[in-house]
Amino acid sequence: MRRPFVLRAALTVGLLGLLLVLEKVFPHLINQYAARLMILSGINIMLAVSLNLINGFTGQFSLGHAGFMAIGGYTSGYFAITAGPRVLSALGATPTDPGAGAALMLVLGLLIGGGAAALAGLLIGIPTLRLRGDYLAIATLGLGEIIRVVILNIEAVGGARGLNNIPSYTSFFWVYLMVALTIVVNWNLVRSRHGRALLAVREDEVAAESLGVPTTRYKVLAFTVGAAFAGMAGSLFAHYLRYLNTNSFSFLKSFEVVIMVVLGGMGSITGSVSAAILLTLLPEFLRPIKAYRMVIYALLLVLLMLLRPQGIFGAGEPNPRALLRRLWPRRAPAPGGGS
Repeated sequence: MRRPFVLRAALTVGLLGLLLVLEKVFPHLINQYAARLMILSGINIMLAVSLNLINGFTGQFSLGHAGFMAIGGYTSGYFAITAGPRVLSALGATPTDPGAGAALMLVLGLLIGGGAAALAGLLIGIPTLRLRGDYLAIATLGLGEIIRVVILNIEAVGGARGLNNIPSYTSFFWVYLMVALTIVVNWNLVRSRHGRALLAVREDEVAAESLGVPTTRYKVLAFTVGAAFAGMAGSLFAHYLRYLNTNSFSFLKSFEVVIMVVLGGMGSITGSVSAAILLTLLPEFLRPIKAYRMVIYALLLVLLMLLRPQGIFGAGEPNPRALLRRLWPRRAPAPGGGS
């Protein structure tokens, strides 16, 4: 029992050390444009992996993920603007020179933004997740738009003008630390007893209900956990761009995340990570084409879905040992040969 704990602790310390080193090294190796793409890729990975828990592993079809991202971003940004100066003052810091207080403020923002999004996911999920199929998709799409329109009419968070002057706390270290946390939590959840219940709901909800699985409870669980990580992604997004507008959280953003999940493979965490990176970078690689950029982008997506309809990794995770065997197959011993 002690050995796995020591191994996990060593991996955690190693990851933290690696992220700290990379955060110090990258500014000297890459420009701001490349750094921005890396940050946005990490945020999209969080969104794709968290939605995969709902759509891929639980078999629901949510189209309102951008709404939870908006709740997390606006809640965290508003907290940093209004309560942040008092918190920093209590630590002996100032908004212009937060020092170590920046890390505390970001952690508080992540907790508050993720908690607000999780609460919204719980309140929305209880009535809507009794629906199935197309009805659930329409309901979540409508609720995502309701969240956006409600925020648009709240003057305290800027209304139609948007929320600006959000403190800049997001960095490479925090984004990819949260990416690692998102992947680890979802990986362990789907491989636990609760994860088996989620997979049972996906495969046959009626059969799972007849065997005593509380399907509505597990669907709400997946919806709430997915919403929490979407809210944390929104918090990182807010503290990176320093300005929020409801146009960033329209139904098109929800569709973009759904495409990442479907393209990577429903039920594949590795696929969600790969597709999030691919779909973040692909429009930028096509930018020199200018007017035809989005046309070619759409055609490439259609082509990939035609050639690989199950997604990049299908419904599973890649097996490194099987890949190595394909690359370097073992030679069969010669007939009659000795040892």
